Amino acid sequence: MDVVDILAGVSSDWLKHLTWIVALAFAAVVLLLRRPWRPDQALLAGFHVFIAASLAAGIYVLNHLGEGRWGGDKEPKLDPPSFSETPMVGQFLEPLDGALSGMADVVNELGDFRAAFPVALDFFVAAGWALAAAVPAGLCVLVGNAWENKRRRAESAAAVKELARLRAELESVKQHVGYGSGADII
Repeated sequence: MDVVDILAGVSSDWLKHLTWIVALAFAAVVLLLRRPWRPDQALLAGFHVFIAASLAAGIYVLNHLGEGRWGGDKEPKLDPPSFSETPMVGQFLEPLDGALSGMADVVNELGDFRAAFPVALDFFVAAGWALAAAVPAGLCVLVGNAWENKRRRAESAAAVKELARLRAELESVKQHVGYGSGADII
């Protein structure tokens, strides 16, 4: 199955910008769609999306080690000589060619990893800082939720009080009209 890599042309700088753009866009959408208007929840949602996007970008970098976007093309790749073309003894040296080729591949992959790891680490560190910043934002959301729950409870208590007042008023009207106090007209 051939999967199209939509981030194939994106450099590491643009990948960093992309994590910010996605997080800010998501926070803006949450801010615009959330009623009542709660910027604290939009901020927390933006932090969560930034954390997820940064982790995904770091994993993406580590899954695409051999690409030059991360700086792996700055070092020359090892290319072992071929001993199998040596006259007279070349056929006996073919296993040595395979071993040298395997070692060169490992060294080249290690060089690619060494070049890509700092880029991926930048994304992981950014996700860690966003997680640390999400804690105070989460506390703000908790305080906002507590305030909103207190307001809703006060509204509910006021509605119950108003309902009790209206029932008492209805009872007094029923007695005034002479409609029995035990009968329910509604």
